[in-house]
Amino acid sequence: MEALRITRIEGRGIPVPGEDIDTDRIMPARFLRSVTFDGLEQHVFVDDRAAAKKAGVRHPFDDPRYAGASILVVNRNFGCGSSREHAPQGLRRWGIRAVVGESFSEIFFGNAVMIGLPCVTASADDVAALMVAVQQDPGAPLLVDLTSGTCTAAGRTFAVAIPAHVRDVFETGAWDTTGLLLERYDEVNATSARLPYVNGFA
Repeated sequence: MEALRITRIEGRGIPVPGEDIDTDRIMPARFLRSVTFDGLEQHVFVDDRAAAKKAGVRHPFDDPRYAGASILVVNRNFGCGSSREHAPQGLRRWGIRAVVGESFSEIFFGNAVMIGLPCVTASADDVAALMVAVQQDPGAPLLVDLTSGTCTAAGRTFAVAIPAHVRDVFETGAWDTTGLLLERYDEVNATSARLPYVNGFA
């Protein structure tokens, strides 16, 4: 098994407008009691979705136009608040494979990298234009290219950015620590055989 390299993410978009959307809105604290991340996708934005339904409108995550979308489009300071890993885990398990936004909380960004979920930034104007494009044509494909630093949608190309060292982590597959270990399984086994605390100090 080789480490998974991520350079291009293609799919339909889903816009969730609003600044400072924190991790408690993405994944409320009452769902952090489980010992695994299984099933978290059911609870993504659950309170926001309930509030929208009560107000007689559809939250994007309940809108059938965006069913199966895999590229989330957000505004400024997305993922702020607590450091819970459950927020990006829930999004990833829902089907999100990349996030395009104006800016991200540093901890949310780091947690997303660890599970292979690239978060790229774009200007406020470009994010606004991208949201409009997705809203007008939810079926249109989007392409996020980490190598070229672009997001293509509706015949337009937007500049996106990701720190160079993070881009390298995705391009080389270094984010996928399990895959890296399996790529060199024999070496790992040989090393573990020499460690006394693995072999009961025999």
